[in-house]
Amino acid sequence: MSSMAPSADESAPISIPRLVAAPAAITLCVTLVRLAGELGHWSEGLFNRTMGWSIVAIIWLAPIVGIYFALKLAKSGAGPKSFLSSVGYSLLGVVVLLIFAFAPSMLKIQHGFYDRLLYGWAFFVVAALVTRRGWPQLFKVLAVYGFAARIPVAVIMFFAFRGNWGTHYDAVPLDMPALGLTTKYLWLGFFPQLTLWVAYTILAGMLFGTIVSGIARVVRIERGLPV
Repeated sequence: MSSMAPSADESAPISIPRLVAAPAAITLCVTLVRLAGELGHWSEGLFNRTMGWSIVAIIWLAPIVGIYFALKLAKSGAGPKSFLSSVGYSLLGVVVLLIFAFAPSMLKIQHGFYDRLLYGWAFFVVAALVTRRGWPQLFKVLAVYGFAARIPVAVIMFFAFRGNWGTHYDAVPLDMPALGLTTKYLWLGFFPQLTLWVAYTILAGMLFGTIVSGIARVVRIERGLPV
Protein backbone atom coordinates (compact mmCIF):
# COMPACT_ATOMS: atom_id res chain seq x y z
CA MET A 1 0.00 0.00 0.00
CA SER A 2 1.47 3.30 -1.04
CA SER A 3 1.05 5.84 1.74
CA MET A 4 2.30 9.00 0.10
CA ALA A 5 -0.20 11.65 -1.02
CA PRO A 6 0.43 13.82 -4.07
CA SER A 7 1.52 16.80 -2.00
CA ALA A 8 1.85 17.94 1.56
CA ASP A 9 -1.27 19.43 3.04
CA GLU A 10 0.47 22.57 4.30
CA SER A 11 0.94 23.95 0.76
CA ALA A 12 -2.52 23.16 -0.61
CA PRO A 13 -4.42 26.22 -1.92
CA ILE A 14 -7.86 25.49 -0.49
CA SER A 15 -10.37 27.86 1.11
CA ILE A 16 -11.49 26.48 4.45
CA PRO A 17 -14.46 28.90 4.83
CA ARG A 18 -15.73 27.92 1.38
CA LEU A 19 -15.28 24.22 2.12
CA VAL A 20 -17.07 24.46 5.46
CA ALA A 21 -19.91 26.80 4.42
CA ALA A 22 -22.38 24.28 2.97
CA PRO A 23 -21.95 21.60 5.68
CA ALA A 24 -22.26 24.28 8.36
CA ALA A 25 -25.47 25.59 6.77
CA ILE A 26 -26.93 22.07 6.61
CA THR A 27 -25.96 21.51 10.24
CA LEU A 28 -27.69 24.72 11.28
CA CYS A 29 -30.85 23.59 9.48
CA VAL A 30 -30.78 20.27 11.35
CA THR A 31 -30.30 22.15 14.62
CA LEU A 32 -33.30 24.37 13.91
CA VAL A 33 -35.45 21.41 12.85
CA ARG A 34 -34.59 19.61 16.08
CA LEU A 35 -35.39 22.71 18.12
CA ALA A 36 -38.74 23.08 16.36
CA GLY A 37 -39.48 19.40 16.87
CA GLU A 38 -38.74 19.52 20.58
CA LEU A 39 -40.65 22.74 21.17
CA GLY A 40 -43.56 21.41 19.12
CA HIS A 41 -43.54 18.06 20.93
CA TRP A 42 -43.18 16.16 17.70
CA SER A 43 -42.39 12.43 17.66
CA GLU A 44 -40.43 11.53 20.79
CA GLY A 45 -38.79 8.77 18.81
CA LEU A 46 -37.23 11.34 16.51
CA PHE A 47 -36.89 14.35 18.80
CA ASN A 48 -35.69 13.27 22.23
CA ARG A 49 -36.18 16.11 24.73
CA THR A 50 -33.95 14.57 27.41
CA MET A 51 -30.16 14.36 27.64
CA GLY A 52 -30.14 11.02 25.81
CA TRP A 53 -29.64 10.20 22.14
CA SER A 54 -31.91 11.55 19.42
CA ILE A 55 -32.36 10.40 15.83
CA VAL A 56 -32.66 14.00 14.61
CA ALA A 57 -29.39 15.47 15.84
CA ILE A 58 -26.23 17.01 14.47
CA ILE A 59 -24.07 14.46 16.28
CA TRP A 60 -24.57 12.07 13.36
CA LEU A 61 -23.24 14.60 10.86
CA ALA A 62 -19.66 14.59 12.17
CA PRO A 63 -18.62 11.31 10.49
CA ILE A 64 -20.36 12.33 7.26
CA VAL A 65 -18.73 15.74 7.01
CA GLY A 66 -15.41 14.18 8.00
CA ILE A 67 -15.61 11.91 4.97
CA TYR A 68 -16.72 14.82 2.76
CA PHE A 69 -13.87 17.07 3.91
CA ALA A 70 -11.28 14.31 3.64
CA LEU A 71 -12.24 13.41 0.07
CA LYS A 72 -12.33 17.07 -0.96
CA LEU A 73 -8.93 17.76 0.58
CA ALA A 74 -7.35 14.67 -0.95
CA LYS A 75 -8.76 15.51 -4.37
CA SER A 76 -7.38 19.05 -4.16
CA GLY A 77 -3.91 17.77 -3.34
CA ALA A 78 -4.20 18.59 0.37
CA GLY A 79 -4.04 15.00 1.55
CA PRO A 80 -1.88 13.85 4.45
CA LYS A 81 1.78 13.00 4.04
CA SER A 82 0.76 9.42 4.81
CA PHE A 83 -2.77 8.06 4.67
CA LEU A 84 -1.70 5.08 6.76
CA SER A 85 -0.31 7.39 9.42
CA SER A 86 -3.45 9.55 9.36
CA VAL A 87 -5.60 6.49 10.06
CA GLY A 88 -3.23 5.41 12.80
CA TYR A 89 -3.37 8.72 14.62
CA SER A 90 -7.16 8.80 14.30
CA LEU A 91 -7.40 5.35 15.89
CA LEU A 92 -4.93 6.41 18.55
CA GLY A 93 -7.19 9.33 19.41
CA VAL A 94 -10.10 6.94 19.92
CA VAL A 95 -7.94 4.68 22.10
CA VAL A 96 -6.88 7.65 24.24
CA LEU A 97 -10.53 8.66 24.57
CA LEU A 98 -11.58 5.19 25.72
CA ILE A 99 -8.71 4.92 28.21
CA PHE A 100 -9.60 8.23 29.84
CA ALA A 101 -13.32 7.46 29.73
CA PHE A 102 -13.03 4.12 31.54
CA ALA A 103 -10.08 4.93 33.80
CA PRO A 104 -12.13 6.45 36.67
CA SER A 105 -14.40 3.41 37.00
CA MET A 106 -11.54 0.95 36.64
CA LEU A 107 -9.48 2.81 39.25
CA LYS A 108 -12.58 3.39 41.39
CA ILE A 109 -12.10 7.16 41.31
CA GLN A 110 -15.16 9.18 42.28
CA HIS A 111 -15.57 12.59 40.65
CA GLY A 112 -17.81 15.33 41.97
CA PHE A 113 -20.14 17.24 39.67
CA TYR A 114 -17.66 19.94 38.61
CA ASP A 115 -14.65 17.61 38.51
CA ARG A 116 -16.56 15.21 36.27
CA LEU A 117 -17.36 17.96 33.80
CA LEU A 118 -13.83 19.31 33.73
CA TYR A 119 -12.39 15.82 33.32
CA GLY A 120 -14.75 15.05 30.46
CA TRP A 121 -13.96 18.23 28.60
CA ALA A 122 -10.23 17.71 29.07
CA PHE A 123 -9.94 14.11 27.86
CA PHE A 124 -12.08 14.76 24.79
CA VAL A 125 -9.86 17.70 23.84
CA VAL A 126 -6.67 15.71 24.48
CA ALA A 127 -7.95 12.79 22.40
CA ALA A 128 -8.86 15.13 19.54
CA LEU A 129 -5.45 16.80 19.62
CA VAL A 130 -3.77 13.41 19.29
CA THR A 131 -5.29 13.03 15.81
CA ARG A 132 -3.89 16.31 14.50
CA ARG A 133 -0.46 14.97 13.62
CA GLY A 134 -1.90 12.48 11.15
CA TRP A 135 -3.62 15.05 8.92
CA PRO A 136 -3.24 18.66 10.13
CA GLN A 137 -5.29 20.19 7.31
CA LEU A 138 -8.28 17.91 7.91
CA PHE A 139 -8.00 18.61 11.63
CA LYS A 140 -8.10 22.35 10.94
CA VAL A 141 -11.14 22.08 8.68
CA LEU A 142 -13.02 19.94 11.20
CA ALA A 143 -12.17 22.36 13.99
CA VAL A 144 -13.61 25.27 11.99
CA TYR A 145 -16.69 23.23 11.14
CA GLY A 146 -17.01 22.10 14.76
CA PHE A 147 -17.18 25.66 16.05
CA ALA A 148 -19.54 26.66 13.24
CA ALA A 149 -21.82 23.77 14.22
CA ARG A 150 -21.67 24.24 17.97
CA ILE A 151 -21.76 28.02 18.45
CA PRO A 152 -25.43 28.19 17.34
CA VAL A 153 -26.23 25.38 19.78
CA ALA A 154 -24.49 27.27 22.58
CA VAL A 155 -26.59 30.35 21.78
CA ILE A 156 -29.82 28.33 21.73
CA MET A 157 -28.95 26.75 25.07
CA PHE A 158 -28.70 30.13 26.77
CA PHE A 159 -32.24 31.04 25.81
CA ALA A 160 -33.45 27.51 26.58
CA PHE A 161 -32.03 27.72 30.10
CA ARG A 162 -33.44 31.19 30.61
CA GLY A 163 -36.90 30.21 29.39
CA ASN A 164 -37.02 26.67 30.80
CA TRP A 165 -38.15 25.35 27.43
CA GLY A 166 -38.27 21.70 28.47
CA THR A 167 -35.99 20.57 25.64
CA HIS A 168 -32.71 18.70 25.64
CA TYR A 169 -31.07 22.10 25.25
CA ASP A 170 -31.97 22.97 28.86
CA ALA A 171 -31.98 19.45 30.33
CA VAL A 172 -29.66 19.04 33.33
CA PRO A 173 -27.98 16.10 35.12
CA LEU A 174 -29.82 14.69 38.13
CA ASP A 175 -26.93 15.51 40.46
CA MET A 176 -26.59 19.13 39.39
CA PRO A 177 -26.30 21.45 42.42
CA ALA A 178 -28.41 24.59 42.66
CA LEU A 179 -26.99 27.06 40.13
CA GLY A 180 -27.95 30.47 38.84
CA LEU A 181 -28.70 31.01 35.16
CA THR A 182 -25.26 32.27 34.14
CA THR A 183 -23.33 29.65 36.07
CA LYS A 184 -25.57 26.84 34.87
CA TYR A 185 -25.26 27.99 31.28
CA LEU A 186 -21.48 28.24 31.41
CA TRP A 187 -21.04 24.79 32.96
CA LEU A 188 -23.68 22.93 30.96
CA GLY A 189 -23.98 24.97 27.77
CA PHE A 190 -21.17 27.26 26.73
CA PHE A 191 -18.03 25.39 27.77
CA PRO A 192 -19.08 21.82 26.88
CA GLN A 193 -20.34 22.88 23.45
CA LEU A 194 -17.06 24.63 22.61
CA THR A 195 -14.76 21.99 24.08
CA LEU A 196 -16.19 18.47 24.35
CA TRP A 197 -18.55 18.66 21.39
CA VAL A 198 -16.08 20.37 19.07
CA ALA A 199 -13.54 17.73 20.08
CA TYR A 200 -16.07 14.96 19.41
CA THR A 201 -16.68 16.43 15.94
CA ILE A 202 -12.96 16.37 15.23
CA LEU A 203 -12.52 12.83 16.53
CA ALA A 204 -15.44 11.37 14.59
CA GLY A 205 -14.59 13.33 11.45
CA MET A 206 -10.92 12.38 11.54
CA LEU A 207 -11.68 8.70 12.14
CA PHE A 208 -14.19 8.23 9.35
CA GLY A 209 -12.55 10.72 7.01
CA THR A 210 -9.09 9.18 7.15
CA ILE A 211 -10.37 5.62 6.81
CA VAL A 212 -12.68 6.29 3.86
CA SER A 213 -10.21 8.52 2.01
CA GLY A 214 -7.47 5.94 2.57
CA ILE A 215 -9.67 3.19 1.14
CA ALA A 216 -10.59 5.42 -1.80
CA ARG A 217 -6.90 5.99 -2.50
CA VAL A 218 -6.14 2.25 -2.47
CA VAL A 219 -9.05 1.59 -4.84
CA ARG A 220 -7.82 4.23 -7.27
CA ILE A 221 -4.31 2.81 -7.17
CA GLU A 222 -5.55 -0.74 -7.84
CA ARG A 223 -7.61 0.54 -10.77
CA GLY A 224 -4.64 2.41 -12.19
CA LEU A 225 -6.31 5.78 -11.74
CA PRO A 226 -4.37 8.95 -10.88
CA VAL A 227 -4.16 9.81 -7.17
